Amino acid sequence: MEQSLYEVSEGHIYHFAEWVKLAVELCGVLVIAWGVLISLWLYARRIFTRTEQDFIALRLTLARYLIVALEFQLAADIISTAIAPGWDQIGKLAAIATIRTVLNYFLEQEIDAEVESIKTGDRDTFENRMDEAADE
Repeated sequence: MEQSLYEVSEGHIYHFAEWVKLAVELCGVLVIAWGVLISLWLYARRIFTRTEQDFIALRLTLARYLIVALEFQLAADIISTAIAPGWDQIGKLAAIATIRTVLNYFLEQEIDAEVESIKTGDRDTFENRMDEAADE
């Protein structure tokens, strides 16, 4: 039995979307890897200075890369759901999107708080954040 043009086209679109999803997931992984390498490089360069500002810069750098990577991973999940929109996949996407959005929100809040305390020169807030980070 011969497949219709619609079925053949649908199969090609599905396979193309799978490749796009894979490429987007790879981009997310590469962003994380790159962010870790840059953060390690910053840490290695400044390991002997031991200034508090350097620690904050390292955390902020890594957090920025994680935020971008989370966006890539969420995009890949959306692509996956767009090509196979079963209720199970939609539920999983909703849960994953919620978790990643919450993570993203708190990372951005932390970055904003750190940048603000550095900009305003609020030494007490800065030192409290350093103490909290050291306790973790």
